[in-house]
Amino acid sequence: MASGMLSGAQRALIRESWRRLSGSPVQHGLVLFSRLFDLDPDLLPLFQYNCKQFASPQECLSAPEFLDHVRKVMLVIDAAVSHLENLPCLEEYLCNLGKKHQAIGVKVESFSTVGESLLYMLEKCLGAAFSPDVREAWTKLYGAVVKAMRRGWEPLAEGD
Repeated sequence: MASGMLSGAQRALIRESWRRLSGSPVQHGLVLFSRLFDLDPDLLPLFQYNCKQFASPQECLSAPEFLDHVRKVMLVIDAAVSHLENLPCLEEYLCNLGKKHQAIGVKVESFSTVGESLLYMLEKCLGAAFSPDVREAWTKLYGAVVKAMRRGWEPLAEGD
């Protein structure tokens, strides 16, 4: 997870775009997750709290427990933005986060849909400030985060 994969200009674009969104992390996170459920409704059952299954994305998106999850996701993004100069320091944390996601049944393939949803949120919330250069910078950052999280995926033994 090399910090050098992002140029100084890309780090600046990421920081500036994130600063514009930092005042309303839950609101922006809800845009991300609304898009995620639109793109892949089959992810909804992964979000259960106290064994309660949500009947609809809208029910999930308004649940206090889910809003806590949204806050946590936005904090992970914030940590990545805050450590752009030293992304390797987050590697162990992200690897463990990957393990947690695997344990609840998240498939590695779902990260591409989450990435699409992140870019959608950035585009919707930044408007004209979401340039092709901003998109490329965020795509690189997200790729580095996912690469670290994928290291937490243990191959399951045959028969599991």
